[in-house]
Amino acid sequence: MTQEGPNAAQAAYWNGPATRAWAREHERIDARFAPILDLLLARAAPRPGEHVLDIGCGSGTSTIALAERVGLGGRVLGVDIAAESVEVARRRIAAAGLVQAEALLADAAAHPFPPGGFDLLASRFGVMFFEEPVAAFAHLRAALRPGARLVLAAFRAAAENAWTTGAAAAMRDLIPPQPSPGPEEPGQFAFADPARVERILHGAGFAEVALAPEDVPIRLGADAAEATDFAMTLGQVSRALQGAPVEMREAVRHRLLAFYRAMEGPGGVVMPAAIWLVTARG
Repeated sequence: MTQEGPNAAQAAYWNGPATRAWAREHERIDARFAPILDLLLARAAPRPGEHVLDIGCGSGTSTIALAERVGLGGRVLGVDIAAESVEVARRRIAAAGLVQAEALLADAAAHPFPPGGFDLLASRFGVMFFEEPVAAFAHLRAALRPGARLVLAAFRAAAENAWTTGAAAAMRDLIPPQPSPGPEEPGQFAFADPARVERILHGAGFAEVALAPEDVPIRLGADAAEATDFAMTLGQVSRALQGAPVEMREAVRHRLLAFYRAMEGPGGVVMPAAIWLVTARG
């Protein structure tokens, strides 16, 4: 896709080398986030025959799950800005024979969706990256039928999500410092402030906005070695190690093993993810 428009920087990032692992490692990512997707689906309660817009569909797991629930009489359109992830989603949808599902490579903030065509807007961690979020959500609301439901999963504050920030903090003296987005800038924790989320959605014309906190245990690995391997493949530590010398990578690996060994339990390395389940009406 062309990297133009208000989300050009995000398009460049999500189609760059730092994020390709989201497509390659989708099975491990999906395993981690499965409890969160279950919560999202339970809250969204997609019904047979409904039309659903899935924002930030990634490699297609949420789109497939939604399509199974709406059945042949419904339709699910998954949208993502990352080309490799969308290609994976398309292959998986075809393999599953879900003719009611489609994965679209597009910027959801600007794509010309048919007006009033969807009963539900859902997203698992796909809406925190809009450069102009009020305009983006107003654009998405125009694609919804009056009274349509919105259900989003988004992360709470970085300080509440040690499963992803703790490892990077423990490596602070070993890895280069990484830029941290401001509270009004796109990023993993851009929806941390509930007042900001309410301001965005109300500003875009949504009603009945509510945020419910959930603390969801996620399994980072069967043991410290698996959790370490994943942290060096995807996430804050892996991004900091892009192009790093072998000596630095090995020092980080050794430190990560110690960090995750302290977190090991009978179920492996399990830590809570602090999220919001955001609901609203179009």
